[in-house]
Amino acid sequence: MSVTKSWFQPIDRVAIALIFILSLLIGLLLWRGDAIAPKVRDFSWQASHIGAADRSFSLTFSRPMNTDSVEANLQIDPPLPGKISWAGRRLAYTLLEPAPYGATYRVQLRFARDKFTPETDLRRLLQPFEGTFRTRDRAFVYLGVEGEEQGRLVLYNFTQQQKTILTPKNLAVVDYKPYPNGDKILFSASDRRHRDRQDLLSAQIYTVTTGISTPQSDSDNWLAFFNRQQSPSPGEIDLILDNKDYQNLKFDLSPDGNTILVQRVSQRQPDRFGLWIVRPNSSPQQMETEPGGDFIITPDSQTVAVAQGQGVAILPLQADAKKPLDFLPQFGLVLDFAPDGTQGAMVRFNSDYTRSLFLVTNQGVQRELLRTTGSILSAQFDPRAGILYCLLTQLMKGNTYEEQPYLSAIDLKTGKQTPLVVLPNQRDVQLSMAPDGLGLLFDQVVTAANANPSPTLPRTEQGQAIATSRLWLLPLPETLDANLANQLQPEQLPLPGFRPRWLP
Repeated sequence: MSVTKSWFQPIDRVAIALIFILSLLIGLLLWRGDAIAPKVRDFSWQASHIGAADRSFSLTFSRPMNTDSVEANLQIDPPLPGKISWAGRRLAYTLLEPAPYGATYRVQLRFARDKFTPETDLRRLLQPFEGTFRTRDRAFVYLGVEGEEQGRLVLYNFTQQQKTILTPKNLAVVDYKPYPNGDKILFSASDRRHRDRQDLLSAQIYTVTTGISTPQSDSDNWLAFFNRQQSPSPGEIDLILDNKDYQNLKFDLSPDGNTILVQRVSQRQPDRFGLWIVRPNSSPQQMETEPGGDFIITPDSQTVAVAQGQGVAILPLQADAKKPLDFLPQFGLVLDFAPDGTQGAMVRFNSDYTRSLFLVTNQGVQRELLRTTGSILSAQFDPRAGILYCLLTQLMKGNTYEEQPYLSAIDLKTGKQTPLVVLPNQRDVQLSMAPDGLGLLFDQVVTAANANPSPTLPRTEQGQAIATSRLWLLPLPETLDANLANQLQPEQLPLPGFRPRWLP
């Protein structure tokens, strides 16, 4: 009798009631199913400014999704062709080519359902999602030739139709390389105040800010806004390498922006000549390797291709680089690497005084693209497709040795060469391919006719004084064929300058 009384204590009755209520709720939940609609928890490019190197975004869902319904209803405006892959609740969208610059994109997803919802059940469709991102402004930098711009770095923003002079009047810029985010530019310059030392041998190496900010994806919009507000204003100069003990000659910047490679020669010991590695927060280090000529850092930022002896050596970017990782004895010059690093354009100097342009892959394939009696001045890979744009020359008929430069496009699949534009009779033409592949910049230099030009005039790579120069833009189609190539017309820009380069 005492056991029965203890069973019906108040706390026992409460527990039994709670068990009954919870069981009833669980039964109702199982009978009705989960009525909470799935949603997108994260969009990796939300509020981002992306560049050509950004090739994929991801959407993370709150639960496993019906992949067919998601893929059928995912929309990007303007359209960006790509392919979809899945990893659990995460969708990855990989672009087939870089997104065009200077545009805002919307990513929308509606009417998708989760993995366990029948097609007829409209109660648990995905909560409508919309995200936005934009590409970087379409902008380039050039060296001015007239008035207050002479010898200075000038930034022109196509998207905002704005021009900014970046470097001060006292610095005469010799050469420059943009950083991968476009926020800074690495450049060499001599001081105009030392009129007897305005040359390559007196150059020091600096960085200058462009004022362009590239906010990263962040769910906290206030934090992205704060980062934009804190971005440096254009024209802030920092000295990277002086010329007290060494003359600074050619230099290159790694694609990741973390390594500067400089060709230097000692002021006191001219035989001490070689490459130096400069990294943030560390002292410059000389590479222990054989002397070489032209060099270019590879896209992985880990090695450098250097013309050495009778070939091209691939060296690790470290102080001890005595042993090359690879050596290509048949080539004398590397012109460019594809953005993914899988192939490069190289020049072979033949015994019959001709030159050959080769496509060399990381799988060991070496394919001759063309052979010419003229010169192969430069080549750049199109980031969108398998096309190599080249600056070539052909010998003109006559008693005098004269070369006619022209732009040509080579289809890397078929090997077909399509001439595009015949250029003025000059060798010092600089090409720059837009990071999204939609335009090619080049210059048209006019050298000074005076036998004793002013020492303040900028110089070509051959040392000739530049009186003036024009900039041209050649719009490039998404696909290239012979009929379309004949219709391509370069547009002269109202910007007197030379050596143009697109910002990444």
